[in-house]
Amino acid sequence: MPRHSFIQMSKLPNVKGRISYITSHARQENLYATYRTADSTFWSNLARESQQEFQRSGTEGKCIEARELIIALPEVYTQYEPQQVLTDFTEEFRRRYGVECVSALHHNKRKTNYHIHLIFSERKLLPEPDVKIASRSVFFDETGKRVRTKKEITGEDGQIRKGCTVIKKGEVYESHLFTAKDTRFKGEPFLREIKEVYTELINRHISDPEQHLRVFDKNSVYLPTKKIGKNNPQEDEINADNAARQEWNRTADMALLSGISEAKILEVKQTEIHEKAS
Repeated sequence: MPRHSFIQMSKLPNVKGRISYITSHARQENLYATYRTADSTFWSNLARESQQEFQRSGTEGKCIEARELIIALPEVYTQYEPQQVLTDFTEEFRRRYGVECVSALHHNKRKTNYHIHLIFSERKLLPEPDVKIASRSVFFDETGKRVRTKKEITGEDGQIRKGCTVIKKGEVYESHLFTAKDTRFKGEPFLREIKEVYTELINRHISDPEQHLRVFDKNSVYLPTKKIGKNNPQEDEINADNAARQEWNRTADMALLSGISEAKILEVKQTEIHEKAS
């Protein structure tokens, strides 16, 4: 069975907290290197503007301030200088997509998983701040949503309700330091692309072609296993599921070696696994 790369993406509703967590020697037992392409002011401003825009939109759920990639590295990478590895992987992302990043290189507690956390912004700084000046009084309710008239934020006592805001004519009522989010980061094509990019980069530093990684193909005869996050309450269930998936993958390997066609194995996979699971 070929070895597959593992690259996972997640959304970050609290980018400053996440940056603090992955880059803290006090909170990480095995932290080998950190790298930043922008200072903490950039990330503070990004978080603030993202939250302000989210409030104005009135969208339900959580505001996504940034995104994070987790990139698993083969253990051979422990032989290389950690700071150089992290710099190369982070700058590759920055060169390709032109956004700011923060990254950290870790081992897990048992030192069985050598990996990179790479946080990236979906927005870029504008060349000049976009500042909007009120041509007339502007009113915002308690949620930060703009309303049309003063009456909409006035209580029964005739006073502006607590938490509401009035921006007078000539004052700044909205400013933007960043572009809108780059929507390509939300799509499946981006994740497929970045998996290809980083798998190729990983393989450049593995001399033995037999040890090269491949991007997992969901249409292959194999089943993917699942990563177990820290303190996951379903750890036992995921371990059991992974064991069953690995057993199927070994069986598929043996079937291929014995001469059974890939098409026949895929047929069995569809009827005995996918359809029954559905």
